[in-house]
Amino acid sequence: MYLTNFFSEEKTYKLKNTKGTRKLVKRICLDHKIELGLINCIFCSDDYLLKINKKYLNHDYYTDIITFDFSEDKNKLEGDLYISLDRTRENARFYKTTKELEIIRLITHGCLHLIGYSDKTKKEKKRMRSLENKYISLYKKN
Repeated sequence: MYLTNFFSEEKTYKLKNTKGTRKLVKRICLDHKIELGLINCIFCSDDYLLKINKKYLNHDYYTDIITFDFSEDKNKLEGDLYISLDRTRENARFYKTTKELEIIRLITHGCLHLIGYSDKTKKEKKRMRSLENKYISLYKKN
């Protein structure tokens, strides 16, 4: 059984295409031959995410997403994706896209981190961005 949930903290947000987003998360897992467990997408403010960043990661800066992996089995995807709606809006302007597609990019990004992809080096960032673009294109087609 798998489930992708959507919640809001400190800000109210309703994802427009929950069915399509769930389908995309499932597709990411299928493509990587990993079972989809429970994924929680929590939409929040910059300040809410900054508190999490400080408390759990000892980082004192804003970020667009923080991913917590709860998988007990490396072949099963489970975790929480905390997404800043404030950063999402800024990113959408910067990348000249919609807020909705930027959220899809971040959900994809978080899932890729849970699968094991990193974005520490230039090469890793390029690979991650390429996969994000691939899945955004698939999302748009559906």
